[in-house]
Amino acid sequence: MSTPQVPPGAPPAPRSPIRWVLLLGALTALPAFTVDMYLPALPDVTSDLATTPALAQLTVSGMLIGGAVGQLVIGPLSDRYGRRAPVVVGLVLQVLTSLACIVVPSIGGLVALRVLQGFFNAASQVSALAVIRDRFTGSEAARILSRLMLVIGLAPLLAPTIGSAVLGFGTWRWVFGLLAIMGAVLAAIVLRWMPESLPAERRRPGGTRSVLGGYRSLLRDRHFVALAVIPGLGQAVLMSYVVGSPFVLQEGYGLTHTQFSLLFAANGIGLVVSAQVNASLVRRVAPIRLLRTAIVLQAFFALVLFVIALTGGGGILGLLAALWLVLAMQGMIPANASALALSRHGEIAGTAAAVIGAFQSGIAGSISPLVGALGGDAVAMATVMLGAVLLAILVLATATPAFRRGGWHAEL
Repeated sequence: MSTPQVPPGAPPAPRSPIRWVLLLGALTALPAFTVDMYLPALPDVTSDLATTPALAQLTVSGMLIGGAVGQLVIGPLSDRYGRRAPVVVGLVLQVLTSLACIVVPSIGGLVALRVLQGFFNAASQVSALAVIRDRFTGSEAARILSRLMLVIGLAPLLAPTIGSAVLGFGTWRWVFGLLAIMGAVLAAIVLRWMPESLPAERRRPGGTRSVLGGYRSLLRDRHFVALAVIPGLGQAVLMSYVVGSPFVLQEGYGLTHTQFSLLFAANGIGLVVSAQVNASLVRRVAPIRLLRTAIVLQAFFALVLFVIALTGGGGILGLLAALWLVLAMQGMIPANASALALSRHGEIAGTAAAVIGAFQSGIAGSISPLVGALGGDAVAMATVMLGAVLLAILVLATATPAFRRGGWHAEL
């Protein structure tokens, strides 16, 4: 077994790695739960607030855009003040925003609150990613990120089912009450059990000039930017499915809340399984090789999905099978791309994690509304997913040596 790659000056590894993975996984999964638990309620929100499906979908996309901005702000703060404080503050504000969503009277107000919710949730996501880089690099970081998918994968497995159960005895507003409880519990767990991973001597002092300098150095690194964009395009694939599937499957194909939740869970299993396969392979196969292979396979399956959606061949079973394969490949892409990107700038891990997270949320939040704009049906969903995958391949091929001679072995 290989020795874990630990950055110089990093704190000792926690006594219970399993507890560590569960904690960071829960923090990283909170934004996913905030999205997925709410999905079965989208048609109800449309009806209750007398709005359109496209505007209802903005309550999901708006959260992603808020998360993109939030990570750019919170990332440098975590490099300056440590990882724990931003997480606790973000969770408290997430709870307050969730409570406000319970009483919001209009779709405009709900979209605004979801943008704020995404902003505050960013603290959990960016700090968890930075904590991993504080302790590990390279293949070991990719392995830990893949293991986190086992926890993060609970969101698509459990959240829609929980959301459907809530809708069985309450309204969509009750979902936000449950999200407020989850945020409060997580804040208590962080205060009790999450150790600080960034010692004072490794923190990055300075004000606006220092922050801008950090972002400048990251954005000048062409390979880093390419690797940071790829998880965002992958997230666009996932979120195009997330915002489109309630309407495609429930309204287009007549599935019930329960049937939709079960299918959503099945796709979540594909994500979890592929992430665990990646975690096992990454110790023997370079992350860049796994990334290149997975992204090409995802493009092929996305093309199959598009053809099925366009022609109707195979019916709903064919559509769901192709969709499962596209999403399964997603479990192997962000972990490898993020680990490779973070390995280039460990001295400003929080800021680097913020850029990766901002691209991930911002690109997904910008692209996924195209599903509604193009009609919100299966063809629209498949078109946007295929376009995002092809763009990811273009970025990897033109801005990194991954597809060039010798790039198969490059660490970038």
